[in-house]
Amino acid sequence: MPDFEEFRAALAGCYAAVGSVSDAEAEALFEHYRLLLRWNRVLNLTRIEAVADAVERHYCESLFLADRLPPDAASVLDVGSGAGFPGIPMAIRRPRLRVTLAESHLRKSVFLREATRKLANVRVAAGRAEQIPGDFEWVVSRAVRWEDVVAIPSRSVALLLGADDAVHAAADTRLRWQPATPLPWGKRKVLLVGYRVQTSST
Repeated sequence: MPDFEEFRAALAGCYAAVGSVSDAEAEALFEHYRLLLRWNRVLNLTRIEAVADAVERHYCESLFLADRLPPDAASVLDVGSGAGFPGIPMAIRRPRLRVTLAESHLRKSVFLREATRKLANVRVAAGRAEQIPGDFEWVVSRAVRWEDVVAIPSRSVALLLGADDAVHAAADTRLRWQPATPLPWGKRKVLLVGYRVQTSST
């Protein structure tokens, strides 16, 4: 099991290109990582366990998204949260952000409840995202089909996805898309943000 100093150093080195992470944030993220590794022995939460890879692919990508939401963003629905990405790091980074983790796999939703006991701004919804009641300002996701995410009612969408998929998503005229922002870690992944197009009724 990696210790905190190894995790903290990997996190600081990875995120240095775009920002910094406080000790309190690093400790909360490490607590999630340790729990993830324990549960991953019996529940398939992630194939990425090595500390450097997990920090980059899971935590830094999620923090990158959190830092690029508007400062006044109030509520987020994380679709297909799985092991808690990007929602849990977002909630740790943005404690005033109300985060709902949607997960239809029952055992994964149990993990999410255990992992968010100390996060007052998070709730876990066990079920399909499109069936969860609520008015969400943002819908976010990674590793979920963008077509499914865009179909969920919300004012805004933020997707972590491959560059090729982003080209197809940006052709969807239901949203007004900003230019895709490449992630700074050279994996051909991007952050794609879109705002719902308001249609006027006559």
